[in-house]
Amino acid sequence: MSNWNVDASHSTVGFTVRHLVISKVRGRFAQFSGTVTLPDSGALEGGSVKAEVQIGSIDTAEPKRDGHLKSPDFFDAEKHPTMTFESTKVASKGSDFELHGKLTIRGTTKDVIFHGENLGAAKDPWGNDRMAFTAKTTINRTDFGLNWNQALEAGGVLVGEKVEIELDIQAVKAK
Repeated sequence: MSNWNVDASHSTVGFTVRHLVISKVRGRFAQFSGTVTLPDSGALEGGSVKAEVQIGSIDTAEPKRDGHLKSPDFFDAEKHPTMTFESTKVASKGSDFELHGKLTIRGTTKDVIFHGENLGAAKDPWGNDRMAFTAKTTINRTDFGLNWNQALEAGGVLVGEKVEIELDIQAVKAK
């Protein structure tokens, strides 16, 4: 087995959620870490992933909104400073894969499946082995206790319940 460390400077943990029913707001987390463990064959099957995201690093390009998202109305970052993921299974077909695992947000753990693509491997100019992946999943934020919302006069709610999570990950093989 080989370990690969997520290179946060070349990776993105992002999300998208509906706002006012008619548009989407995008955001990201600036601080995160993770390890990908792969069989020596380099195959994804039989591999595993562990990741941790710092909730306080949320960035939606609007400081007031970021502050509200960190508050007890949403993530409650003071009591729950991290969001974690630990895989339970990887299934692959060609370059496509499904990453099954346990996502924990605000102290609540739920099963999720990320649908992804292995983008390949390369050696960087400094001799490091690198791999890249993209993956997406959709969760219902209320399943994790992120329940705050506000009804709109014209119908609907201010913040959608469905949250799309999108990962662009580059990992470096540990030496």
